[in-house]
Amino acid sequence: MIRVTDVRVAIDGTEILHGISFEVGDGVVAGYVGPNGAGKTTTMRLLTGGLPPNAGRVEVGGVDVVADPVEAKRRFGYVPEHGHVYESFTPNEYLTFIGRMHRLDEARIRDRSAAHLEFWGLTDSADRSMVGFSKGMKQKVLLSAALLHDPPVLLLDEPLGGLDAHAVLQTRALLRTLAARGRTVFYSSHLLDAVEKVADLVVVIRDGQILQVGSPEEITASGGGVSLEDAFGKLTAAADAYDLAEALVAEAFA
Repeated sequence: MIRVTDVRVAIDGTEILHGISFEVGDGVVAGYVGPNGAGKTTTMRLLTGGLPPNAGRVEVGGVDVVADPVEAKRRFGYVPEHGHVYESFTPNEYLTFIGRMHRLDEARIRDRSAAHLEFWGLTDSADRSMVGFSKGMKQKVLLSAALLHDPPVLLLDEPLGGLDAHAVLQTRALLRTLAARGRTVFYSSHLLDAVEKVADLVVVIRDGQILQVGSPEEITASGGGVSLEDAFGKLTAAADAYDLAEALVAEAFA
C-alpha cells in the first residue's frame, strides 16, 4: 500500500507539489504519468525517503517514511530512472551485496539470485564483471536487486529504459504476477502505451497537482473515449502534436 496525504514540497522557496493526495492499494499496479516538470521525480524522492515533505504524510507499506525511514526502506524495492550498478562486480556479487544489506541469509540470497538471473537470461553472465554490460543487462540486474528481499511495494521510475522488446514483455508479465500476489507497484513513466498495458490505476499529475486518479478506462473516457494518450493530452492541456508538427514543417521547410 502507498498513501500520500495532502503533501506539499517546497525547494529553495518554490513550492513543487501543491497538496497532492492519492492511494494505491495492495495488489495494484499504478501508473504515474505527467509531462516533464510535473513533479514525478519529486514524488519518487518523497516515496523513497530522499526528500521530506514540508507538510502532509507519506506512507509506504503501511510505514510513515518520515517517522520511521529505516523500516520504510525495508518495505520497498526501488529502480531509479538513472540507476547504476557497481560495474566491477559480477551480477552474483552485486546481488549478494544487496541481499546482505537487507540481512538475508546466504542460502536465500544464492537461491533468489539464481532465480532472478535465470528469468532474465543472465545465468551465463552471472559471474562476469558488469563492465561492458549493455544498459538493458544492467537494468535487469537492477530490477533483480529491487525484488531480492521480496518487498511489499515496488517503486519504478522509467523501468523499461534499455530493455529490448522481449524483456519489456517479461517486465509486464512480472509486474502483473507480483500484483496478483498482493504486491503494490508504482510505475512512473512517460510511455503512456506501456502504462496502459500494465496498470490497474493511473495517476495523472501536472504542475505539482494531481489532476485525476482512475482506471485506464476511466481516464480514457474522461478524454472522450478515444485513447489514454488523447485523454492525457486533454488533461495536461498539451497542444495537439500533429498541429505542432505541421507548423514546424511548414516553417522549417518553407
